[in-house]
Amino acid sequence: MTKTARGAQKDYVHKIVNSPVGKLKLVASHAGLAAILWDNDRPNRVRLNIVAEHENHPVLVETERQLQEYFAGKRQVFDLPLDFAGTEFQKKVWQALLTIPFGETRSYAEIAAQIDAPKAIRAVGAANARNPISIIAPCHRVIGSAGDLRGFAGGLERKTYLLEFEGSETKTFDFAA
Repeated sequence: MTKTARGAQKDYVHKIVNSPVGKLKLVASHAGLAAILWDNDRPNRVRLNIVAEHENHPVLVETERQLQEYFAGKRQVFDLPLDFAGTEFQKKVWQALLTIPFGETRSYAEIAAQIDAPKAIRAVGAANARNPISIIAPCHRVIGSAGDLRGFAGGLERKTYLLEFEGSETKTFDFAA
């Protein structure tokens, strides 16, 4: 559950949308987009008090439109109000994700250096794993220092799909290994 500055519980609404990477659960508050969750997401990876489905919530409708443009190859940058719920460190990491351009990747070490915490590579990895706003805060663009693919909440097959869709250069990952 997410608390506001005064300690009151914050409520969220959701909408399910189809995409080339499966069904996505879009979640918003009055302040903006709070999450894009995968159909196979771990139940407690992102803890939000989702109280209802809301097909016509303006932020969710706009998020769906921009995701459709992205997957149609017509959008590389998203323009949505974001409402990240997490620790200050996590929010720093998630803000750094927003600076990774379409078609490019960064290593966990590069993100750690960018947020002035060069020794916090593992903490950056942990924050990346809890990124609530997948795709838009592009945690799929974060890879190992050797160019290898590391964990992804949506699964490595989806991470590979997104990177290849964006034309990113990465090492080939063998899912059968």
